[in-house]
Amino acid sequence: MNAQPNLISPQKSKQEDTQEIDLMALFGALLDAKWFIAGITSLFMLLGVAYAIFSTPIYQATAMVQVEEKGGSVPGFDDMSGMFESTSAAVTEIELLKSRSIIGEAVDTLNLDIAVEPKLFPLFGGRSFRQFVPQAEGEVAEPSFGANSYAWGGEKVEIHRFRVPKSAEGTEFTLLAQTDDSFVLLNADDEEVLSGQVGQEVKSGQFELIIKTLIARPGTEFSIVKRNRLQTILDLQSAISASEKGKDSGIINLALQDKTPAYAEKVLDKVASIYVRRNVERNSAEAQQSLEFLEVQLPEVKRNLERAEKAFNDYQIRQESIDISLETQGVLEQIVALETKLQELELKRLELGRKFKREHPSYRGVVEQIDTVKRQRNELAGEVQGLPETQRELLRLKRDVEVNNEIYTLLLGKTQELDIVRAGTVGNVRIVDYAEVNTTQPVKPKKALIVVMATILGGMLAIAIVLIQKALHKGIEDPGEIEALGLPVYASVPFSEYQVKLTGFARARKGKTAKAKSILAIDNPADLSVEALRSLRTSLHFAMLEAKNNVIAISGPSPGVGKSFITVNLATVLAQSGKKVLVIDGDMRKGYLQTQFGMKWDDGLSDYLSGRLDLTQTIKNTQVEGLDVMTRGQIPPNPSELLMHQNFTKLVDEVSEIYDLVIIDTPPILAVTDPAIVSAHAGTTLLVTRFGQNHAKELEITRNRFEQNGIDVKGVVFNGVVKKASNTYGYYGYYNYEYKSE
Repeated sequence: MNAQPNLISPQKSKQEDTQEIDLMALFGALLDAKWFIAGITSLFMLLGVAYAIFSTPIYQATAMVQVEEKGGSVPGFDDMSGMFESTSAAVTEIELLKSRSIIGEAVDTLNLDIAVEPKLFPLFGGRSFRQFVPQAEGEVAEPSFGANSYAWGGEKVEIHRFRVPKSAEGTEFTLLAQTDDSFVLLNADDEEVLSGQVGQEVKSGQFELIIKTLIARPGTEFSIVKRNRLQTILDLQSAISASEKGKDSGIINLALQDKTPAYAEKVLDKVASIYVRRNVERNSAEAQQSLEFLEVQLPEVKRNLERAEKAFNDYQIRQESIDISLETQGVLEQIVALETKLQELELKRLELGRKFKREHPSYRGVVEQIDTVKRQRNELAGEVQGLPETQRELLRLKRDVEVNNEIYTLLLGKTQELDIVRAGTVGNVRIVDYAEVNTTQPVKPKKALIVVMATILGGMLAIAIVLIQKALHKGIEDPGEIEALGLPVYASVPFSEYQVKLTGFARARKGKTAKAKSILAIDNPADLSVEALRSLRTSLHFAMLEAKNNVIAISGPSPGVGKSFITVNLATVLAQSGKKVLVIDGDMRKGYLQTQFGMKWDDGLSDYLSGRLDLTQTIKNTQVEGLDVMTRGQIPPNPSELLMHQNFTKLVDEVSEIYDLVIIDTPPILAVTDPAIVSAHAGTTLLVTRFGQNHAKELEITRNRFEQNGIDVKGVVFNGVVKKASNTYGYYGYYNYEYKSE
């Protein structure tokens, strides 16, 4: 039962170690690129600072409106108070405030569909324009850099009217200031559209322009655009924010942001004032409608009264001033009262008929009252039939006079009452705070936030770039990856800064003149790279005990891995240990070992293999005691065929008898087949791979290429190792130390 945990635990521990190594490798990659990350982060921080300094500040105008509950009724219409009552919720009022009707009126009143902007110098022109403070009325800033067409501060233009064809809405025009308060309007093609004087109406076809104020130097340009009215309204609706402060508080906060504080205040105040006025008009609408109805009825009732009085007077004259009897007077008073009441009910019915359907309870109640009054009037009409004819006619005429007089007096009184109600209506909305802007504290940009966010963005971007490069770059940086392929690493040679300074290997490849004394093992024997090669010398001593001969072939997977550097300096440290060493440049295509020794390439390997020269003529002595060299010779047309010739076998046999060690530098195996031919004659084959350059797959293919030719690669020299925090293996930069005598 206890065996299973013991089996699982090591595996789990290994996975955790692998994950830890991967995390450490990522952290190390970031640490290696610390200067790159710091540079990109600093760059973004500086860009953020520049943006915060030169960006246009945005200011916010705020206002406060209160929505109150309001109840009441029109005098004389107490039972109809529902018609004149207006109670608005804050949410409803917000929608009304931002309606196209109110916003549209503000757009038309303030000409907000006309956008005028001075032409500013790129990048920092806006900052210069904003910072200029005129000392006198009409003062403008002097232009910088001779840029007279730009506005530098103090320029101002007010347009009273600007009309363009429908097709030209949204098109940008250029307003060019001239001398003596004159101007020219240009289109996008710099063609003149209008020209005239400030304060005068200028027309040309469908174009019309009236400029109220123009303060600018001659030559200053302004951008002017006639925007689509509906689009301007929609944009302003989106720009104005309105929200209720607290639930059911009735307090509405209004806000508008713009780069010009005066513009934000002006627009917000205009919208609020229009909204309050519309609210008053809406609340007095019922009284206004009733007043309009009475004003229509009043002249007609007056004419009826005048006709009734005339008819009554004419009848009395014809009958020689007959008076109404007491009985008739009583009936008359009752009839007048009923007729007056009937007229009042008819007015009420007509008023309700404009508001409600005939099935509404209020309307049906008035109709029933009218029917009752009519029945009472009809009953009185029966009593009138019993009167003498003269009294009946006199009663009828007198009744018409009295009824029309009562109705006229009633309507006249109610007209005056409604007029007072309408004039005294204040609405249920009032402005608590008018629009105001805090010019000392713009709402945008948030400078500190922008700098912080830009810095964070730069850091994140730099880290992302480093991690992406790490993911895409598969070059071997850990010798453990080489050993995982089954190839032992004989030595890890650190990258030498001193070698770069020498006028040998690095410069010879650029076609520059080679100079003598450019071998690192001679110029700087204490260099860590040379110490690593001494360690390789020791490893080779034991590795070659069972080799078939004393010939070492050095190759690599690709050019630029440092084969020649390893060959020359390894041969040097071997010679310095008392060995007699021969270095052969086996790369007859592009070999340049001669540059390390200050020699020429001629009279070398190719000349010996072709039979043109013998061995003594091709071997050259060097400044290193015990070290000879055979250069590549003339470049032959068939290097591989020369290496397969019997002369090469003869060469290897002869020099292996003469020298303690023979090192042959060969070209890359993945490029040509020469290394396989040379390695077939060598007792030991070494591969040179470069830190961060060769991939594991590339190295595996290189080994397979040798094995296909029956050659066993003895080991690998890991060259150019750089001290990096991401190198989880730990190389000579960490574990090799200088140990000098004092």
